[in-house]
Amino acid sequence: MARQDRAADSSARSNLYDDITNKIIAELEQGRLPWVQPWGTAAANASLAMPKNAATSRQYSGINVLILWGAVIQYGFPTQHWLTFRQALSLGGNVRKGERGTTVVYADRFTPENEKRRAFEAGEEPGRIPFLKRFTVFNAAQCEGLPDDSAIEAPPPPPSLIEPRVEVMIRASGIDFRIGGDRAFYMPSLDYVQVPPPQAYFESINWHRTALHEMGHATGHASRLGRDCSGSFGTKKYAFEELVAEINAAFCCATLGIVPTVRHADYIGSWLEVMREDSRAIVRAASQASKAADWLLSHLPAEDTGEPEISATERRAAA
Repeated sequence: MARQDRAADSSARSNLYDDITNKIIAELEQGRLPWVQPWGTAAANASLAMPKNAATSRQYSGINVLILWGAVIQYGFPTQHWLTFRQALSLGGNVRKGERGTTVVYADRFTPENEKRRAFEAGEEPGRIPFLKRFTVFNAAQCEGLPDDSAIEAPPPPPSLIEPRVEVMIRASGIDFRIGGDRAFYMPSLDYVQVPPPQAYFESINWHRTALHEMGHATGHASRLGRDCSGSFGTKKYAFEELVAEINAAFCCATLGIVPTVRHADYIGSWLEVMREDSRAIVRAASQASKAADWLLSHLPAEDTGEPEISATERRAAA
């Protein structure tokens, strides 16, 4: 690849990160957390769910979840199902004339041919270069002629089923989870989570999101996903890990049908500082949050998540 082409590709990637980050920053500056579920607002009618591809039934993940939830809020779409222009045609329908799509991204890594040759000659493992690619999807509500079952939303589970499923997941995870005291925290040095009892909360449903937030921190332990959780309070590293845990909790709540109120609004200032300094931070945080949620939810039987039994790799696939 010529130097000019590499520079153009690098610039395109940077602009894409900037576009995503600037949109998230604008939401935070308005006091809105883009990872708080869009249902229940005056603008949106979509049911409680993670965004899915209407053609493949795969869940979107990482930054794409935040982008698509944001589009549901902005345009009041009644469904969390999305598909590309070609996928709409493949299902026998089409995108209505004049509809504007939503840009999502696909992230992966590749090894250039010259790097393969260099590594072969040096007897080393070849390096891989990350790339980010844009593509456009449309909400099923922007289409016509789709099969009747292509955008059916699963009804939310009865409230009586929510807490038992979280308890099953906590037990199956093997994480040392303790209920008691008056603070919620994860202790990295001793690898345990502690959360006050549900009755200590003004709304008991919020106990679940708190528990999932702290469980999200625990997924970063070296014996699990191995994230860097060494940041002390007030540092950018600490703010980034809080961002990962909070988005993870939102992803888990959406999958399990839990609708808590907003948490951790007091962290908005530190999150803004992290994102203004590094335009890739929100993309990396959302990616890490997806991995944390995948890890936690993998401890539930497939029927308990309400999702088809597919691998974490498939769940992370954008399309």
